Amino acid sequence: MSIVRNGPSKQVIEAVLPKTKVTVVLGSQWGDEGKGKLVDILATTADIVCRCQGGNNAGHTVVVGEKRYAFHILPSGLINKNAMNVIGNGVVIHVPQLFQELEQLEAQGVTEWDKRLIISDRAHLVFDLHQEADCLKESGKASLGTTKKGIGPAYASKAQRLNLRVCDLVGNFDVFSEK
Repeated sequence: MSIVRNGPSKQVIEAVLPKTKVTVVLGSQWGDEGKGKLVDILATTADIVCRCQGGNNAGHTVVVGEKRYAFHILPSGLINKNAMNVIGNGVVIHVPQLFQELEQLEAQGVTEWDKRLIISDRAHLVFDLHQEADCLKESGKASLGTTKKGIGPAYASKAQRLNLRVCDLVGNFDVFSEK
């Protein structure tokens, strides 16, 4: 797994930049539109699978033969051994969920994911406090029907420039502690 610091280097850009066409899958609703299924189909032959926004949502299941893979935050292209996978700076990451998903994939035989996964150092983090705020909001009369995973509150912290990012975790720990 690579953490891209201060923007991607020329080598990273050349490694992930497609030489031909780019296919983009966008959703215009609030989820459950079938994006995951379409990405799963396209990811079987893709060179790069990039997750650009969102967080550890309700997720989707990919079935390959007899195996069922659950994805909530990781790009489903990790199943394709030839695809580079990117988690971009627009994604909000709940670190425990990220590692739990990686452990589950390893247990199912997905190997060398660490050579095929790039995470932007500018991606923001979801903390337990974001999840608690989400649960409190959902328990009130103005419930939106969220997954209570803290994604909305994490984006609110990001917009207010209060949130921590991946670079804060992998950088100087003293600076991280001060934040």
